[in-house]
Amino acid sequence: MRYPEWATVILVANNSADGSGETLKTEFPHIIYIQANDNLGFTGGNNVGIAYAIQEKFDYTLLLNNDTTVAPDFLAPMLAYMDAHPETGAVQPLIYYHHQPSLIWNGGSYYNQWLGHPSIRYIGKTIETTPLQNTAPVPVDWITGCAFFTRTNLLESIGGLSDNLFMYFEDIDLSFRMRKKGFQLRLLPQSVIWHVGGMSNKNKEKTREGFVNPVVHYLNIRNRIWILKQYTSLLYLLSVLLFNSLYIAGILFYFIIRGRWGKFQTACKAVLDGLLDQIEYKPLSSPTE
Repeated sequence: MRYPEWATVILVANNSADGSGETLKTEFPHIIYIQANDNLGFTGGNNVGIAYAIQEKFDYTLLLNNDTTVAPDFLAPMLAYMDAHPETGAVQPLIYYHHQPSLIWNGGSYYNQWLGHPSIRYIGKTIETTPLQNTAPVPVDWITGCAFFTRTNLLESIGGLSDNLFMYFEDIDLSFRMRKKGFQLRLLPQSVIWHVGGMSNKNKEKTREGFVNPVVHYLNIRNRIWILKQYTSLLYLLSVLLFNSLYIAGILFYFIIRGRWGKFQTACKAVLDGLLDQIEYKPLSSPTE
């Protein structure tokens, strides 16, 4: 990446136990280093950085996963587009798999209102086999938190990520809140990054419960239900209820037939918590407080 003189890198060490944050601070003294004393999750960690960006009155804020590699000029197309299109609230780059750099990981994120189901387009395809090769901006329904480029004053206005989501579906929630304010969302194919994805939530060795940490299933199911409660209109209520009941029942049945009783119990708790709890939007505290 070519580091523009106008850009500031904010590194939030989310209670990292391996000392990697301090190492990066030493190797890259120009970055803003903020140490969180607890694991605040994807939402809380990003909100610390967002609060700093708001405090310093930055024009734009980019949420960028730490398991990404970026093209040298990936920032330039996003900045130029946002400057020229004030009606756009946020943009994202085209994202490829890190281990298979010619295959697409995220070619645009969409949401089926009839089913209440998010999806990502062109997964595993090359750009030559998709309409994205013409590099024209693409309207999307939501933007992945892997690389979320937005206006800082918009984040100040509507709030950051919902802390109690912790991780998963928080980017959908933030995207929908921007759209409710009348802003458009775009994918910019000429901006490119590569993403590893998901490794922090997998065990190194397979157990009786599989490789994936049970908390992943808990947060995915619970947060899915929270989002459905927040954004499903009466017009789509019946079809959304039917589809998601079958979807979650399928997950529970899979855990039963595989004998993964720990995950089964975790998923049942996720359903209960999703039905009973609400999404809350807390004010973003200053990171220097």
